[in-house]
Amino acid sequence: MTAEKRKVVLITDGDRVAKKAVEQVARKIGGRCVSLSAGNPTPITGEKIVELIMQAPRDPVLVMLDDRGKRYKGPGERALEYIARHPGIEVLGVVAVASNTDRIQGTEVEESITKDGQAVHGAVDKYGNPKLGNTSLLGDTVDVLNDLHIPIVIGTGDTGKMDGKDSLRKGVPITTRAVEEILLRSGFKYGHH
Repeated sequence: MTAEKRKVVLITDGDRVAKKAVEQVARKIGGRCVSLSAGNPTPITGEKIVELIMQAPRDPVLVMLDDRGKRYKGPGERALEYIARHPGIEVLGVVAVASNTDRIQGTEVEESITKDGQAVHGAVDKYGNPKLGNTSLLGDTVDVLNDLHIPIVIGTGDTGKMDGKDSLRKGVPITTRAVEEILLRSGFKYGHH
């Protein structure tokens, strides 16, 4: 009998605000969060993150990855690559977080959630404003997504921020919506609201 693959959602942000935000989202959807993956940049390796995913008591497992604004492949992108290619893990999707990084390729997103909670075709900026007619989301930890075959990539602005519209006080509605969208589209059944 083959073991079930662990179901994972990746979020390409990991600063202190993002950590609290993603932990809150995990509680809301009845999933788990690898809090040790938070950091700016990602402080642990992909191997260590996979170990922690495997120990999580239930799915979906939310994982944060961050390159701290660097345009080259940093620790967050290297860990993301490792996790996405691991045979014991199924990445249901990625919340691709926009940042103000220059001279990067970015990644194509079919849909983004704006700071006002609207689903729009294409990308948003760091503040969660739609970039009309532009499907390429620019972020410091997203270029590597172009080489991986991840089924669902949803764009958002800065996790837990977006001009206060995704704050902890408000219940992190934008990031929650992006994660829920990934779970719905992937067919993952999840629990309590």
